[in-house]
Amino acid sequence: MSWSADALVGVLVVLTGVGLMTAGVVWKGRAVRPFAASRARSVARREYARDLQRAADLVIAAARRAAGEGEPAIVTVDAVVRMTEERYGYGGVERRHAAAALRRRYEHGRCAADCVTDAYG
Repeated sequence: MSWSADALVGVLVVLTGVGLMTAGVVWKGRAVRPFAASRARSVARREYARDLQRAADLVIAAARRAAGEGEPAIVTVDAVVRMTEERYGYGGVERRHAAAALRRRYEHGRCAADCVTDAYG
């Protein structure tokens, strides 16, 4: 029996497909890292803190752009709360968390020279 080149390619394709399906069945369901509620909570806390920091940065930048020549930029905790809820979709942002994030970004960005905030009150 003589095999044509097309038949050999077809058999090779079929065998490759069967091998891939077998590998899929063997490795199906193996999670690299199984779900853990504590890990999910810690990731959510880190994302919340990061989003608060980003919102504070955005509010500071917007206040600096809105301030006139020689005027201080007014940055409020309520603006950070609003930005976090609107931009990142959080339902209820605690004011104390927003104030802490604003204080960190205020000090990191050297805002004391050109900004005024209520985060310290």
